Amino acid sequence: MADSWQLACDAYQRAITASEVESRSDPENEPYRSKYRARELLREARALLGPEDGDETRLLAARLAVIQLRLGVNHTETEEMSAGEEHLVKAVGLLERCRLSHDCVSIYLQAQNNLGILWADRGEIIIAQTYLESAESLYCQYMKKRGWFYVFLCYHNCWSGFRIKHQYCPSRFERVYTHTLYYLAQVYKHLKQDEKAAQYCHTTLQRQLEYDGYNPVEWAINAATLSQYYLGKQCYMESRHCLAAADVVFSKAGQIPSSEAEKENEAEQERLDHLRQKKSEIARCWVKYCLCLLADARKKLEDNIGELDVDLQDELKAERKKQEDEKEKGRKKAVLFGSSDIYDSILAVEEKVECSLPLDFKEAREVFLVGQNYVNEAKEYFQLDGHVTDHIEVIQDHSALFKVLAFFEEDYERRCKMHKRRIDMLEPLCKELNPQYYLLVCRQLQFELADTYYEMMDLKVAIGNKLDEMDSHTIKKINSLAQAAIKFYEMFLDSLKSPDKKFPEKLEDDVLRPALVAKFHIARLYGKLITTDANKQLENMQISLSYYTFLVEYCANHEEAIKSVETELELTKEMVALLPARMERLRMQFSSFP
Repeated sequence: MADSWQLACDAYQRAITASEVESRSDPENEPYRSKYRARELLREARALLGPEDGDETRLLAARLAVIQLRLGVNHTETEEMSAGEEHLVKAVGLLERCRLSHDCVSIYLQAQNNLGILWADRGEIIIAQTYLESAESLYCQYMKKRGWFYVFLCYHNCWSGFRIKHQYCPSRFERVYTHTLYYLAQVYKHLKQDEKAAQYCHTTLQRQLEYDGYNPVEWAINAATLSQYYLGKQCYMESRHCLAAADVVFSKAGQIPSSEAEKENEAEQERLDHLRQKKSEIARCWVKYCLCLLADARKKLEDNIGELDVDLQDELKAERKKQEDEKEKGRKKAVLFGSSDIYDSILAVEEKVECSLPLDFKEAREVFLVGQNYVNEAKEYFQLDGHVTDHIEVIQDHSALFKVLAFFEEDYERRCKMHKRRIDMLEPLCKELNPQYYLLVCRQLQFELADTYYEMMDLKVAIGNKLDEMDSHTIKKINSLAQAAIKFYEMFLDSLKSPDKKFPEKLEDDVLRPALVAKFHIARLYGKLITTDANKQLENMQISLSYYTFLVEYCANHEEAIKSVETELELTKEMVALLPARMERLRMQFSSFP
């Protein structure tokens, strides 16, 4: 019996080595060679332990269940799902009666985890949920009944014969349960239970830090991803905490050496490229954080014409401090990551940017500068050459940061300069991209450029209106900005035309509002062009009327479009009624001169 036991231990250990070590060197034409060898060794170990007749002792049942668990994982790794399921179910069956005993609970938990993964891979999410929630329930029952002490005492005795080093059995057991929570987070996400998925993801991240069972890069990316969930819920403190933790934990992945060092070998170059990519992805999450913080502040502070409400600004400043102090005190206990040493580092990162809404230009600029630094960090990896779409999205976010910062700026000239920075970064991209391959991106850039020129034109008109009389330079600038806006709106509208250059009779939902707004803005822009030539004035007014008329007629023929442009349509109808009379008066004035 002792000899059989020793032979079983040797076979088991060789199976583990073959599966976890030797398999890394398997040739491409035989990718599972070591896995198949491990399978045979596991079967050999099982045969040496004796038959499964239902009358096993608890310790023997645990050992047999380990073999079945390993065989189940082995088959799933070689894409033999049915055989894998069969072995995992056997592992569960062997331990059913003693699943809450200290030498069986972890094995049972692992078997249920793997059954959950297997069914999730098959697309049967509800069945996967059942197995994983059962595993979660088992852990809670066990910890309530026995606790870590029993896991340590007997878990070690159960495994010692297999020569596996488990000096820290409680931590290993906790890591198994952490995997349960991680898989449940994925299941809930798939089931669109976003809040529950976020809770489980957060708990998983906390436990990974606590039990030191994580890959720093993966952990950081998961924390950064979780931050975006909190961002969508306007939970800025939680979002910032996740991002700060991501930065701190990512730094554990090691420094990124110089370009000379990475040339040493191809594998190292790939590793470093991976690190750069993930670092830039985290930076992009920070950019979104800063952008959302500024955008939400704008929504809260703007009046009914989109300008800063000064009275509301003063009121919110007076209320803010007391509210934020009370909120933070109660919420922070639930979201902290890591032990005291890592938390100090996280806190240091958090202090670089606020989590409360900025209420004036100074506060907004501080958030903007943090976001801009992360834009530059993201661009280090996401360059136009090789990462076109990602690079453009980063540039668009940079433009959006300038746009929302401009809202807080009271000086119109400085506001214009911020919008000019947007044009300087977007226009070269628009010229460089081929619409044949990047049509949607080109449309986005064309529309944003048109809107930016439109905004600048309005600002220049407001500046000019403060003067006793507009000088020729201001008039020329207003006309130049208006014509540039018209050009890009027309480019956007042209992109919607069919190959035979016909504008669609019915617009698709995704371009309905942008297209109608473009028509409305072009009509208004022609009305803003300044000229002393009466014929040119009449021509501009006629063009303006034609665009206004298009909008009215389109909404009359497609009533479902009215909701998307209610405000614009109301103004458009007024202009359609007023413009003919204005044009007639202008003609009469013109004809009265010899």
